Amino acid sequence: MQILDGIAPLADRYDGYVLDLWGVVHDGKRPYPGVPEALGALKRAGKRVVFLTNAPRRSWFIAGMLDRMGLDRALYDGIISSGELAWRMLKARRHPWFARLGPRAVHIGPERDLSVVEDGVAELVADPAAADFLLNTGPDPERGSEDASAYLPALEAAARHQLPMLCVNPDRHVMVGAERLICAGALADLYKPLCGDIFEVGKPDPAVYDPVLELLGIDDRRRVVAIGDTPHTDLAGAQAAGLDALWALTGLAQHALGDSPTAETLRQVALREGVDPIAALRALRW
Repeated sequence: MQILDGIAPLADRYDGYVLDLWGVVHDGKRPYPGVPEALGALKRAGKRVVFLTNAPRRSWFIAGMLDRMGLDRALYDGIISSGELAWRMLKARRHPWFARLGPRAVHIGPERDLSVVEDGVAELVADPAAADFLLNTGPDPERGSEDASAYLPALEAAARHQLPMLCVNPDRHVMVGAERLICAGALADLYKPLCGDIFEVGKPDPAVYDPVLELLGIDDRRRVVAIGDTPHTDLAGAQAAGLDALWALTGLAQHALGDSPTAETLRQVALREGVDPIAALRALRW
């Protein structure tokens, strides 16, 4: 597998760039070195850039986070988050899984994720017996972000009432700084043997790429590349949506494979994951 040092060699090949955030653009605290400069070079070249993230918060909230990290909004053209898509689906209730949900949800997750139910798309209740579904946005400060088993009592309480789970982040783990933390997907894995009625919103579902392509305004998918650090979400999702994928060797990839994985190591991992990225990328830089 070819390993690229930066994205400049791809500039003539693609018009649209779909970028994961955590692990590609930033480490959960600040942009990676070279990222603002790379995005600036893409924009000067007339490219379109949209961020696609499995974060369980609405897009406006993610934009505010990037503002606080110092990432200029002129460097990208839009954000689609799993939280934004879940909010839209809860509001519309057109998808068959959502159409059968009642309005009341018991929530597992931090308060910062509650933009996903704003404007009355769901009513939060404390007692699973009074709920119609379980809203899972991931770990909260009380039970922590390291051990999914700390959430088992709450999951078992929801399962006793056979509450369907809306999982608003299919990621199992994420890197925040140097720490590998659990995400909502890890709680969904625990819930599955208790109650298998789970709907996950986000990558690798190919449907999440349709609103991204609308934001990009590019009809020809051959002119769009997706960049992510996780094979089973970022790369698999792009592949299922008919997009080329570039494997960023930062974030979870760096944690799993180290600083200098060989091309053969990357090829073997990609084969195991059933993905076929066009190349690997040492970091999102020009």
